[in-house]
Amino acid sequence: MPQSPVHSQPGPDPAGEVVLGVDTHKDFHVAVVLSLLGQVLGTRSFRTTAAGYRALLAWAQSLGVVRRAGVEGTGSYGKALTRQLLAAGVAVVEVNQPDRAERRRRGKTDAIDAEAAARAVLSGRATATAKTGNGQVEMLRMFKLARESAVKARTQTLNQLKTMIITADPELRDQLTGLTTPKLVRHCAGLPDQPVTDITAAARYTLRLLARRVQQLTAEITDLARQLKATVTALAPALLQQQGIGPDHAAQLLITAGDNPDRLRSEAAFAALCGVSPIQASSGNTTRHRLNRGGDRHANSALYLIVVCRLRHCPATRAYTARRTADGKSKRDIIRCLKRYIARDIHKIITGALRPAEPAPATP
Repeated sequence: MPQSPVHSQPGPDPAGEVVLGVDTHKDFHVAVVLSLLGQVLGTRSFRTTAAGYRALLAWAQSLGVVRRAGVEGTGSYGKALTRQLLAAGVAVVEVNQPDRAERRRRGKTDAIDAEAAARAVLSGRATATAKTGNGQVEMLRMFKLARESAVKARTQTLNQLKTMIITADPELRDQLTGLTTPKLVRHCAGLPDQPVTDITAAARYTLRLLARRVQQLTAEITDLARQLKATVTALAPALLQQQGIGPDHAAQLLITAGDNPDRLRSEAAFAALCGVSPIQASSGNTTRHRLNRGGDRHANSALYLIVVCRLRHCPATRAYTARRTADGKSKRDIIRCLKRYIARDIHKIITGALRPAEPAPATP
């Protein structure tokens, strides 16, 4: 099939309004501007710098009034550009990758992808409002990202430390065998700093370094957990008052909703985003629903752990489980229903906490 060429026609759109489409990359973004009739008015590439973002917006506005923009990767390479466009009053629509059949037919270039993003907005196929990423929820995302990496590194370091003890000299191994993990870390961190002259001295030196690394990572994890709790408490304290919801789960659910949860049309949209909305799985004489395996799996995991906690400690949840089990529901179906109910309650709390405050009425 012949490829459709990408044309550029200089000059502003006579109708006034234009639609911007951007294919994002690490070092540069490719932008395409379409008229409301679908005509390509221009294509240009810009560097991913503050000056480049300003130049991109100025160039697009020189071709018409920019009210909508379709951007690929609004949560990764396009996050900074999204903030810049939102600050300029441009509604940013999150665009997924182009349809594979269309890509096979037309081929792939950055300009074609940017044009496809703009056409997805123009046709109404792309409607997902991008996260603003400019508030306290974005702070939570940064804290949680750093904390998860620190926890992963600490686990890896502890495994290395314990493995080294197994293969160490028997005399050194006998001193450390049977100690609990906290005592083992303290003991190894306090090993004397001696010249490394043999294998035993090298083992002591390495164990001391690994133990001190564990202590440093533990301090980082504790500090980040304190930051998470303080931010969640200031942002949505009602979340922490719900049974089974701690700072970590609350932070993940807030991150999934974003700084602008009004982009979610309803609590059902939030449930679908968390992957807990029921999916039809009926066939013939069988009418049933199945678990949703889509959505944000981190939010789905948080809801699952909340359900597990309530199944152990919440009398109302245990009574509901007994009643649904008597109705013939499986444990998996009951957990699915519970996750859906919890998502509904959480959506109300999050939207209430993040809703912009209404301006006070003017006094006469």
